[in-house]
Amino acid sequence: MKKIPTASRIKGAGQMGKPTPVRNLHGHVVQELGRRIVGGKLRPGEVLPREELLAEQLEVSRTALREAMKVLSAKGLVESRTKVGTRVRDPHFWHQLDADVLAWRCALMPTADFVEKLVEMREIIEPSAAASAARRCTAEQLERLDTAYAAMDTAQTLDEWAEADLSFHEAMLSATNNELMISLFSVIETALGTFFVLSARTAKNFKYSLPHHRKVLDAIRRRQPEAARRAMHRMIADSSANLSKAKRQAEKG
Repeated sequence: MKKIPTASRIKGAGQMGKPTPVRNLHGHVVQELGRRIVGGKLRPGEVLPREELLAEQLEVSRTALREAMKVLSAKGLVESRTKVGTRVRDPHFWHQLDADVLAWRCALMPTADFVEKLVEMREIIEPSAAASAARRCTAEQLERLDTAYAAMDTAQTLDEWAEADLSFHEAMLSATNNELMISLFSVIETALGTFFVLSARTAKNFKYSLPHHRKVLDAIRRRQPEAARRAMHRMIADSSANLSKAKRQAEKG
């Protein structure tokens, strides 16, 4: 099974679902400039330094810089114009579900607005997925869900919990037997991992949502789509309430 983001590995950094490797120079430039743009150090509308100057600042060749700019342009982060140069585009044009863009946003301290959008995304996707899994889950897929749940139950650290939690949700999406839904996981994996870590970290006991997962699992096992849908809705609502409570306490303290 592939590595998945956890509390200590959430930063990671592309094609959809696959972060840009940092093994080469242009990959390093993509990561460096991408983080600066998404983090706000390079603001929308800002024109980047001339190619030769920027290459010197980043200590890379102009060829590596050009390759990196092609990647960033494909992600919607920058655009080049004759006689103007390369400028940062408005976030409206960013490919928000690109693996790197999501990773850069999640590696920063996510804003309240971003967390609310993650909650909304989960509300749209996961209850329906749970219902579909209850209708179509195979014995092998149910075993994967059982294994992930058991790993959550026995987790001793936040990292172990977050990895098992993400495995549970991946197994649930796979159990829909909908290839589009399954492919979606690779796109939203980083965002989900970030949400689970944030939610567990702000709770007194990081296993606080285990009973909700049990109810989802039991409903899928009993092939009760609407029960699975309701259980997932309650899980998401509880996570959202937990994060909101933590936010209010932080603002008071």
